[in-house]
Amino acid sequence: MTSLWTRIEPLLARVEKPARYIGMERGAQSPVHSPGAVSWLLVYPDTYEVGLPNQGLQILYEILNERDDAVAERSYAPWLDLEAELRQHRLPLFSVDTHRPAGDFDVLAFNLSAELVYTNLLNCIDLAGVPVRAEQRRPEHPIVVAGGHCAFNPEPVADFVDAFVIGDGEEAVGEMTEVVRAWKASGRSTRDGVLRELATIPGVYVPSLYEVEYDGPFIREVRARVPEAPDRIDKRTVADLAEWPYPKQQLVPLVEVVHDRLNVEIFRGCTRGCRFCQAGMITRPVRERPEDQVRTMVQDGLRRTGYEEVALTSLSSADFSGIDGLVADLVNEQEGTGCVSLSLPSLRVDAFTVGIASEIQRVRRTGLTFAPEGGTWRIRQVLNKLITEEDLYAAVDGAYSQGWRRVKLYFLVGVPTEMDDDTRGIADLARNVVAIGRQYDKRASCTASVGGFVPKAHTPFQWFGQNSVAELHRKVGLLRDGLKKSGAQLRWHDPEATFAEGIVSRGDRRIGRVIERVWRAGGTFQEWSEHFELGRWHEAMAAEGLDPDWYVTRHRTEDEILPWDHISAGLHRDFLWQDWKAALREHGLPDCRWTPCYDCGVCTDYALEHVVASPVPPAGGSQGTGQDLSRGERVPVEFLGVREGTREGAFARARH
Repeated sequence: MTSLWTRIEPLLARVEKPARYIGMERGAQSPVHSPGAVSWLLVYPDTYEVGLPNQGLQILYEILNERDDAVAERSYAPWLDLEAELRQHRLPLFSVDTHRPAGDFDVLAFNLSAELVYTNLLNCIDLAGVPVRAEQRRPEHPIVVAGGHCAFNPEPVADFVDAFVIGDGEEAVGEMTEVVRAWKASGRSTRDGVLRELATIPGVYVPSLYEVEYDGPFIREVRARVPEAPDRIDKRTVADLAEWPYPKQQLVPLVEVVHDRLNVEIFRGCTRGCRFCQAGMITRPVRERPEDQVRTMVQDGLRRTGYEEVALTSLSSADFSGIDGLVADLVNEQEGTGCVSLSLPSLRVDAFTVGIASEIQRVRRTGLTFAPEGGTWRIRQVLNKLITEEDLYAAVDGAYSQGWRRVKLYFLVGVPTEMDDDTRGIADLARNVVAIGRQYDKRASCTASVGGFVPKAHTPFQWFGQNSVAELHRKVGLLRDGLKKSGAQLRWHDPEATFAEGIVSRGDRRIGRVIERVWRAGGTFQEWSEHFELGRWHEAMAAEGLDPDWYVTRHRTEDEILPWDHISAGLHRDFLWQDWKAALREHGLPDCRWTPCYDCGVCTDYALEHVVASPVPPAGGSQGTGQDLSRGERVPVEFLGVREGTREGAFARARH
């Protein structure tokens, strides 16, 4: 492999942000290629600013480069200006570390964090000089791999990806390296042989080894066509985060990026059970990083990177067992320096305390973000976001009282059973939050950020048909009217983009042809509002004879085979169905860390316990259920005559 730098460098003077493409960041690896090592190109199919902070890519980048039999480099989707230059000068996609051609690597591995990047996925494969469709690739072409949360419904891009990693990738990439290394040593004889071997690795899904039979618009069956392919692909789960203290050398970008700070993952998974949240469902069970390791990662990371902000990341950071002591210790180390701020980017309202607020404000303050998600208690019971108005007002009062002036609130509209009173409740909450803040500071502000709900695979809401574009626009209009002259700002996600996201996130293999048509019509960077056009998606659906409403707004039935049913996140399908029915009855389930097991399937399937350091639940542990969980007490083994640990018992508790 040879570097393309001498041909790329002259082009950079003609693009908007040349620093996106030069590499050499602090923390970057110095890969040394050799014939016996498997070369991985880790690609984030969006811009450098969006992709560089991605923790999954950075973790795999370090893990692979620590191996003797592998080498890894990075690449990001080139912006339109550089893409035009590359195509004009017949240059391929390249790595940013050594500027080698993407097509010369053994593996092209994509992180799929959002469905609307799928057209960028195809564009990057094409720019690499690799056939876009997997069936057209020959032994000399790289193996195209994808992972990330979107891989839990891989079918819309199944025609373009050779193998998906379902779940955590830390261990799987090593096993895949061994298979590809053996294939290289054999002279890369046949492509089918290496794909069959990859399919034997737990958590690896090779879509070309499966065939889908349809019954009209419905799926009749998804079946393996070779013995190496399992009927069900179970996700990979890293049991002990302490064994994976990555990234050890977080990359420091050369240009401003999103989440431009030191990010330290404090735990993985979530058991709060929010029914809309795919991340919380598919990453179960909770696995906490030891406090001492978190402290070490923060201290070492600050010293290496020079960052002035630390974010303790997870799906619900204030739920970390020792969060109060950890925050206090980290603040004590930085107090008086005036240069470091601490943020908890995923804060649950009912786990935020004045104690946490007072500790954080001792160093530099950033904005606070809470996610009530629903505007009324009724709809939050449907969502299983069991926080009360009192929880929210106490949290924001604690924040404003400690000197914060800005609070952001996240909400969803278009959720199951939502009525106009629930939508208007969002405006009521935002107005009241502003009123609380202005008791302390007349400049206090609140921003209500609203997203249109898209039902996701492997959640209790996967059977729900989402709202139409017109209905979402109407609900945004209700909020705009309700927040006039309130002092609160309203921001909302484009309903047209929400609709397109519904097509691809809930689609089957037939949607792959739609994605390809949108890409060929110039539809890249669909996550970017200035480049998104819903018309392209409607035209592509029509050309393929597919009805967008059938995919997006239609409710599913219990017996319908869903496109992702052969992919297992560890959750029992009947658990999800019963939770969906509980949502329709407006019943919530408290966090299973502080109650008996609901038998969702994850801990049973993976023989894992919830890894928490303390039996004491976080502040607000009752989640509005009326149970006294302040001492970590568990409800009786027998509840309403139903045995603990069964799904029937879980939902009997919910009904009670």
